[in-house]
Amino acid sequence: MKKINILIADDHPIVREGLKQIISETDDMMVADEAGNGREVLDLVRKKEYDLLLLDISMPGRSGLEILKELKSEYPKLPVLILSIYPEEQYAVRAFRAGASGYLTKASAPNELISAIKKIVNGGRYVSESLAEKLTYYLDEDSSRPPHDLLTDREYQVMLMLGSGKTVKEVAEELFLSVKTISTYRTHILEKMKMKNNAEVTLYVIKNKLVD
Repeated sequence: MKKINILIADDHPIVREGLKQIISETDDMMVADEAGNGREVLDLVRKKEYDLLLLDISMPGRSGLEILKELKSEYPKLPVLILSIYPEEQYAVRAFRAGASGYLTKASAPNELISAIKKIVNGGRYVSESLAEKLTYYLDEDSSRPPHDLLTDREYQVMLMLGSGKTVKEVAEELFLSVKTISTYRTHILEKMKMKNNAEVTLYVIKNKLVD
């Protein structure tokens, strides 16, 4: 029996160990390799063949979405299951637009990971019931879009962090970027969202339930 070869990409070793433990309990799957950042992911995928990539959306440096887009441009047939600490409402739509085959929160991974992997490897997409309805609306190109859809993936990430009360300096440290870079993102966010300050950003993300 050929096993499903999986590449796990997450910058936290303890998370990778937890995922490996779940997968090891299934006879027809195996974790072939692990990656701790985006560069390692790209290097491994270019050297070896995998049946599925399990990709954390919050990688240091380049985000999981950036890595996903680059991977799908080079290897459009590689199934990618996004794993995230963020609720589906925050990133799932962007992940699917970027080419993901599934989106799973880390909280639901212990119960849903195996079924998600099997569905995706067999050519399907994995979405929770609650997300399925939202995707129908968001992926419709003709539907009216919320203002935050104007933001790039990185701008959106920065907006959520600023909206949750983090300072520019704290965001910069967490994303391994310079304060100047984050300040530039903040400027673009305020311009695109027609806002004046961080307080308006916070009000917006709370009102639209983009943060817990």
